[in-house]
Amino acid sequence: MSPEILALIITALSIGFFHTLFGPDHYLPFIAMAQAKKWSMKKTVLITSLCGIGHVLSSVLLGFFGIAVGIAVFKLENIESIRGDFAGWLLLIFGFVYCVWGIWRAIKNKPHTHWHSHHDGPKHEHTHSHTKDHAHVHGKKANITPWVLFTIFVFGPCEPLIPLLMYPAAKASITGLILVTLAFSITTIGTMLGVVVATTYGVNFLPVKKLERYTHALAGFTIFMCGFAVQVLGL
Repeated sequence: MSPEILALIITALSIGFFHTLFGPDHYLPFIAMAQAKKWSMKKTVLITSLCGIGHVLSSVLLGFFGIAVGIAVFKLENIESIRGDFAGWLLLIFGFVYCVWGIWRAIKNKPHTHWHSHHDGPKHEHTHSHTKDHAHVHGKKANITPWVLFTIFVFGPCEPLIPLLMYPAAKASITGLILVTLAFSITTIGTMLGVVVATTYGVNFLPVKKLERYTHALAGFTIFMCGFAVQVLGL
């Protein structure tokens, strides 16, 4: 392995880690939706992994295509920029709509009290919510949330991958290009999973029972703010 490829692999590991860690849109949507939807850890890991693969693979395929046909790197950067804007707007729209729905659900789910009286005893009160989830299931409902997240992440680009890693590695060798791309991809997906699993596990120990009614609204707001961070703050 040449010193240039070794240096690029180390750079890919560093960029993959810090690019993901400092980009809250890479993990906060999964943490928020896992709490709101009450996903199991297995389901959370599966959805995060699939979205991470889609996120990385879309840029990898674009990069390989650009290298194969000789497209100038600045043209691919323009494509990645357009994809990034589109993904940011999708995050904003999805987060806003989900937040509004969550607020409506929280209002409808406000607990209220009924008084009951029996002929052989005193009156007693009974508190319940009309829209609270039942313990039994009458039928499976279609859940499009994972597919929405997957679509958003497929459009979301890995901005530093093509210009900083793939094109320089391609000048050395195809093997080097593959190794550098794998290093970045595995690190990016691994970092996403590490943050999501650790945070989701930690949140389970927090006293958030009183906020349970608002979890959908909070999840939507979190995703909306991720879109705001991408579009306005450029994270």
